[in-house]
Amino acid sequence: MNLYTSTFDQSEILSMMRYGPGQPGTEGSVMMASFSFHGQVFMANDSNVQHNFTFTPSISMYVTCDTEEEIDRVFATLSEGGGVLMPLQAYPFSAKFAWISDRFGVSWQLSLVKS
Repeated sequence: MNLYTSTFDQSEILSMMRYGPGQPGTEGSVMMASFSFHGQVFMANDSNVQHNFTFTPSISMYVTCDTEEEIDRVFATLSEGGGVLMPLQAYPFSAKFAWISDRFGVSWQLSLVKS
């Protein structure tokens, strides 16, 4: 949440509850939180259950950026430690677009708004 709210304009952590002593999650980890960026609200938690799966690029966060400065900054921040699935460049469907996965494995499609 901190990475995402510090990367996108108009973003904030709205609420956060942490596990305390004797609760099923690791003490201090996130039981439930909500945050927003670009006007969209998301929920997150630190799962205390071990899963046999992780994130895949089959689902992506799709974000339209208002300026080239914004898309360049978001691309640089989110791709650091992650991977580039489609490089940041012009495509027939967008003047500037990228598909990346961040260091946590979350997939992002970034597109520059047409002017």
